[in-house]
Amino acid sequence: MSVMPSVARRTLSLVPLAVVALVATGCSSNDKAASAGSSSGGKNGGKNGAVTIKAGDKSCEVATGSLPAGRHTFSVANTASQVTEVYVYAPGDRIMGEVENIGPSTKRDLIIDLPAGEYEVACKPGMVGDGIRSTLKVTGSRATPATVDQRLRTAVASYRAYVESETAALVDTTAAFTAAVTAGDLAKAQAAYPTARLHYERIEPIAESFGDLDPLIDMRADDITEGTPFTGFHALEQMLFQKKALGADASALADGLDVNTAKLAGLVKTVRITPLTMGNGAKSLLDEVAKSKVTGEEERYSRIDLLDFAGNVDGAKYVYSALRPALQERDPALVTALDQRFPALVGLLDTHRAQRGDRGYVPGSPYVSYDALSRDEVKALAVEVDTISEPLGRISSVVTSK
Repeated sequence: MSVMPSVARRTLSLVPLAVVALVATGCSSNDKAASAGSSSGGKNGGKNGAVTIKAGDKSCEVATGSLPAGRHTFSVANTASQVTEVYVYAPGDRIMGEVENIGPSTKRDLIIDLPAGEYEVACKPGMVGDGIRSTLKVTGSRATPATVDQRLRTAVASYRAYVESETAALVDTTAAFTAAVTAGDLAKAQAAYPTARLHYERIEPIAESFGDLDPLIDMRADDITEGTPFTGFHALEQMLFQKKALGADASALADGLDVNTAKLAGLVKTVRITPLTMGNGAKSLLDEVAKSKVTGEEERYSRIDLLDFAGNVDGAKYVYSALRPALQERDPALVTALDQRFPALVGLLDTHRAQRGDRGYVPGSPYVSYDALSRDEVKALAVEVDTISEPLGRISSVVTSK
């Protein structure tokens, strides 16, 4: 979940997997023009057509304020003293692309498709707040996209089916959860909460692409501002697991959650998915794990962070599996690396499974409470996430290569 201007938000870490405005894979004449104009020493200051962004503690320096429509690589350098993240927003704060967890003195690339329009680039030192913003104007139109590899077309179709299936499951499991809330059944609602969360975490970047819909569903207590009440999953989580009592507004919160998950289910059917947004999304999901799941920040009342962790990994792994045939053809070494890293990560996570009666068992979750983990166990999970992060981040550049 990302920090939004209208509601102070955290990030998903996954870059949106799909955004309505994104166009199909393939470079256009405008892409080539942008590359020629901003190659090493060019007006955009980066190599190979990259637009440089220097993200400081109090500044967000974008090498150019205008670009032709098409695919662009943004080379982000963190010149700040703290971890940062960079977003590209369309009007209404729709996330066109994001790159998170950029450590001090490190660089990360972000590849996104930008149709003509007005955008904002936001640097967020400390990964909090609305960000330091710069305007970006994109003009012109893309040429007809090049023919897409049939394996990539199949991957997109497969992922779309996955997203729609998971969203439908989210609606159903959320309805079961909210029905228990409305009935005032505390124990039943506590046990139903984890299942709904799992389906949401698998497709979290999709919700992030719809402006304020993600905050309405997934905001945290930290995000409350004047005129922005606590709502969504975590408002009910706080009642159920911290206060252990359903407040007078519990039914209204439950109704709102049902409405917003149903709205999400309708919107995902209109989303345009591309191999690029899939790759960006997979990386974003693992960034989200590193940022708020391994740290235990996400589920601060229920402590089911490992279930959210698993949901993010499931979503990223599905993207990789769908794209694997095309990746195998284009970069066999990358496939070899990810074929090793995903089982290692899932296997480590599986060592923390629990059943009723086990120490740290949480009703409704297949994993132990975050509080049951030792410091060494948390560190081991963080190291494994970090290890898979680099090869996973290469997917976007591979699927957009010729």
